[in-house]
Amino acid sequence: QVQLVESGGGLVQAGGSLTLSCVAAGSIFRIIDMGWYRQAPGKQRELVATINSGHAINYADSVKGRFAISRDNGQNTVYLQMNSLKPEDTAVYYCNSRTYYSVTSWDEFWGQGTQVTVSS
Repeated sequence: QVQLVESGGGLVQAGGSLTLSCVAAGSIFRIIDMGWYRQAPGKQRELVATINSGHAINYADSVKGRFAISRDNGQNTVYLQMNSLKPEDTAVYYCNSRTYYSVTSWDEFWGQGTQVTVSS
């Protein structure tokens, strides 16, 4: 139905920056919202940031002022600019989207995840 493909993860030193990208492809009728979640070893998956089709944004308190989410509706792409990275930001980052794949049906989709490692 809908595939989410992430890119941009990697290894960076504390204080550095990374940008993640996620492209949605497949049977897309309308994207409701897109966002990023993360899961660190031994922890539950948590919300990082979301953005809807009207560009309303929600951030986790832990990333406010450091991360910025943006969206290109025409390209079905969401970005996460991560600045002032900390070791505690180390996690697998997952792209998420709620998408209508037909006029009346929608579902929630996940990417495969991309590793972000911040060294101290």
